Formats: sequence, structure tokens, C-alpha cells
Amino acid sequence: MSAAVGMRFAHVVVEGPIGVGKTTLARTLAAHWGARLVLEQPAENPYLARFYEYMGTPQGRGRGNPLALQTQLSFLFQRVEQMKELGQGGMFDHGVVSDFLFAKDAIFAMLTLGDEDLALYRQIYKRHSAQAPQPDLVIWLQAEPDVLMARIRRRGIEMERHITEDYLGSLCRGYVRYFANHRGAPVLAINTEVFHPSENPADFRRLLDRIDGFKGPFELFDPPDPPGRGADGQIGDTVAGGLIEL
Repeated sequence: MSAAVGMRFAHVVVEGPIGVGKTTLARTLAAHWGARLVLEQPAENPYLARFYEYMGTPQGRGRGNPLALQTQLSFLFQRVEQMKELGQGGMFDHGVVSDFLFAKDAIFAMLTLGDEDLALYRQIYKRHSAQAPQPDLVIWLQAEPDVLMARIRRRGIEMERHITEDYLGSLCRGYVRYFANHRGAPVLAINTEVFHPSENPADFRRLLDRIDGFKGPFELFDPPDPPGRGADGQIGDTVAGGLIEL
């Protein structure tokens, strides 16, 4: 595959749990490299808002959300169409940066679907996953659940106000389980609690240096806390937490 000038990897995926900043970083990297940007489209999922709304009810925690299967399949079919476009000739000539890994669907499905729905989902997923192009690099962004929750509240997306910290914790653990068994593209894991490459030019340069020097197949980048800067980059007390090493 060819790529944009200065872009070492032709297909880069930025991944991580809700609120970790993957879409913002994907935009920043694509703009820097002059690469094509391919993003998830949660606003186009007609079930997602009601899925989150049910999550916020007393009975909505754990598996068995009545909107879970529809929500998962809607995302799956959306990604299938996006992957078809990427599979067309010439799409990687200028490089591609996306904010989702096709296999991420399985992480969410395990958390939300009941046994029968999960079995059906796996059958459908298996039929489509083999055709998905593999990225050349996955950038896995991490943060503690309380930091993710603070970021979600700060960005103020209406349908996300029902997301719980417990769900975010389960999601973070799901990502750890997935990448512990990951055998695909090489992975650069980054602790983002005090590292903000989309907002801080110095952090962005450090990220580019890590990408340029990446040797794989799995590397950890856990930047130290700068003096006086707390978790999530705010001045004040730091919050305990760090990079999850596999």
C-alpha cells in the first residue's frame, strides 16, 4: 500500500472506549498527513439513543438491553459498507485514518447481548468480518473510567448522558481482553490521562515520533505527569491510574 507523504502506515486505526478521544485524534492525524478520514457515524444509528436511555434505568445495567441487538447490527452493517468502500482500488493511495476497528463490534456485543442474541450476532458478524481490510497500525487510547466519564460530560452529547461509569469500566476491561488475544495489526497503546496530542502541539509531536519509531508488534506509551498537571490534563490533584499493560 502507498500512503500520504510522511505517513509511515497506509491504514491507521485509532481505537479505545467511549470518551477517550479517538475521533478527535483521527481527525488530527488525517489532517496532518493529508490522509482520507473514515469515521464512525453514531448519529446515523437509529437505535443508539434509546439504547443509552435504557442503560440509564435501574433495569438497564448489564446484558439484555432490548435495543442491544438492533444497535449492534446497525453499527455492523454501517461498518460493512465503509469497509467495502475502503476495499476499492486506490483508496489507500493517500492513506486512510479511521476511528474504529472492524472487530470492535465484538467487544460491545459481549457486554450488551444476551446469549441467544449474541449467538445470532456472531453468525452475522462471521459472514462479513473476513472481507474487512486489516489496518497497518492500531493506536489504542486508554484512560480510567472516571476520566472517560468526565470527558463525556464535558462534551455534552445529549444521548450520552445515560452512560454509566460501570459500563465504561466494563468496556475498558473488554478492550483489554480483546487486545490480550489480538493477533492482527500491530498496536501502539497510549495512556491519554495526561497526554493530549489533539490539543497540545508538543504532545502531538511526541506521538508522531512514537509512530515513526514504532517497531511493534505491541508497544506501550505511558507519559509521566507533567509538574502541576492532573489527570485529564487539568491543573490540580492527580488521579491514580495508568496504562494497562498486557
